[in-house]
Amino acid sequence: MIAMYEQKTLHVKLDSGFYRVERIRDLEVLGPVDFGFRQWLAEDALCFGGGPFMGSVLPGSNRLVVTGYSPCWHGFFVSSVGGAGYTFENVGLNYVSLTGRCNTPSVLVLRREGQEEVEVELAPVDPRAVWRASEENPERDRPFRLLERHIWDRFAASYSTPPRVLTVGPAALSTDCGAIGSSKTDRHGLSHVEGWAGRGGLGSRLAREHNLFGIIFGGSYVDQDFDDRKLADAYFEQRYQMRMVLKDRQATNKYRYDDNLKTGGTFGVNMAKLKDRLFHFNYRSVSWPRERRLAAHRDLVLAHYLEQFNRETIDTKEWEHCGEPCPAVCKKMRGPYKKDYEPYQALGPLVGVYDQRCAEHLVGAADGNGFDAIQIGGVVAWLMELVADGLVSPADWGLPQRPVFELDGFRAVEDSQNNEAAALTLLRALAESRGELDLRDGARMLARRIGKRIGKTREVLDRLVVNCASECGWMVPNQYWVPGMFSPMAIMGKYYEHYGDDFVPPRALGSLNAGRMAAELLLDNLGFCRFHREWAEELAPQIMREYLKVDVDLAAHHRRLARRIHARNRSVFFESSRAVEVVHAFMRRKLEEGVDRPELGEWLVRFDADPRAAARDYWFEVRKGVDDALEEKFEAAR
Repeated sequence: MIAMYEQKTLHVKLDSGFYRVERIRDLEVLGPVDFGFRQWLAEDALCFGGGPFMGSVLPGSNRLVVTGYSPCWHGFFVSSVGGAGYTFENVGLNYVSLTGRCNTPSVLVLRREGQEEVEVELAPVDPRAVWRASEENPERDRPFRLLERHIWDRFAASYSTPPRVLTVGPAALSTDCGAIGSSKTDRHGLSHVEGWAGRGGLGSRLAREHNLFGIIFGGSYVDQDFDDRKLADAYFEQRYQMRMVLKDRQATNKYRYDDNLKTGGTFGVNMAKLKDRLFHFNYRSVSWPRERRLAAHRDLVLAHYLEQFNRETIDTKEWEHCGEPCPAVCKKMRGPYKKDYEPYQALGPLVGVYDQRCAEHLVGAADGNGFDAIQIGGVVAWLMELVADGLVSPADWGLPQRPVFELDGFRAVEDSQNNEAAALTLLRALAESRGELDLRDGARMLARRIGKRIGKTREVLDRLVVNCASECGWMVPNQYWVPGMFSPMAIMGKYYEHYGDDFVPPRALGSLNAGRMAAELLLDNLGFCRFHREWAEELAPQIMREYLKVDVDLAAHHRRLARRIHARNRSVFFESSRAVEVVHAFMRRKLEEGVDRPELGEWLVRFDADPRAAARDYWFEVRKGVDDALEEKFEAAR
């Protein structure tokens, strides 16, 4: 058993290279979100670390959590990389806090061998020179991968066990939505199984604010972990009457393989199940009749896009894990391409692409340039619609021709190829901040510049579907057609809200959002992958209390944390009429599906009469529901 819950954090001042180790014995800091929020408030630090079960036998417990100020959302943000905590645990630290700015572009090297103290080095790097190598042969490699490999080749040999690399791509400098990427490693080196702390633009924060372009860490430090598989099985058998691996297989069925759907992974299951709830052509599909949406799903998704995936990835069982032993094997691959739902939706049907080869090129280019693929997919879809509708000429942005953004007569392969060419041109222009296509201060500011040039600012803004924060903060919503994804929450772009497809009155939705935010914070704070949430939310607190001897009400603790983060909520109402239409059309869809609730009819009457006024009232009602729920839960937890 653990005698005392003590944690160690490394504080690094990047401007001077000075560092110190802090020992934390504070039960208000239980995990990386607690720590990151504390350091953000204290000194605007960018932090990363793992949860208390990092290195344990519990599946999904080894996410590396990154926290700090989001340059695109304009507030505190939490993002994470799967499996990276499994290697970070070998450094013998719980967290790292970064402040200041490196004097020259640098890589942070962290190494700890045996019981020696952690070694800390800031090594210079020229990321632009490394990235430029990809221009010579763009099909051979991608900028992000080149920098990752450059760091690996320089430093990996000095580690006794395979280290892990975090790095960024050109999007970290050219936009406010650059991601932090990391590939699974083993004794053979870097694999092609990539993980991303994508949402929130923390890669842009790392590069633009800290002048840090990579982090490599690892070693052979050994400490006491929850590594007794028999004890773990005992906890699971006591609660679920199943051994750990069997319960986890059951809980992660969707992510491995669903026998009923004959597919698996987030891409396979969602593309099979969502049907008429998928977004097409920059959300235009929300205004289509249900039969038209079903036809798009049948003819383009089931018959081609999903069929290719099932044949090439599911039937061949080309499945991987993220870097920790895990029965979910959720990484569905085809060669170097990892097929997750949201990137292949945002750079798939949302941009009018329904062919795997085309989507692979787009997602590969987004990842290769270090973008958050969901965020950039929303931007590219919006820009394509501006051209498709004739607001902007294809020649203005160097597009080969006008995108095909209509369903009638759409050809799954030929028109996908046409749209891929347009999307790829836009994506590369954004990665280079080429001319007008400059995302350094975000999509809302870009919309205003385009609108001013063509004299149609309202038409341009109305087509940009983002959640808004502060004056120009923005976040492309997760790709689910539910009002929860368009809620006024302090952190959007993750799952800190209710995302069920049921109609819920707005005050009640706000309350559900608050509860989901607290539950997701618990998972992130304990370092768990949310794919394991079915048991982790229930069982991890018990193990923490009984094994780690941390006598804390974790549910109350994370409700307080949710309230503190929410107190700094900078969400503002939508600028886009298309975002209003998404919520309005959701209600029409629920009525078509036979939902019989008086509140639904009442809201539909209001939306039909004045969509924007009704949406504003609905949005503020959701916000009041969040406020009320967190206030009540906070008072109950005191």
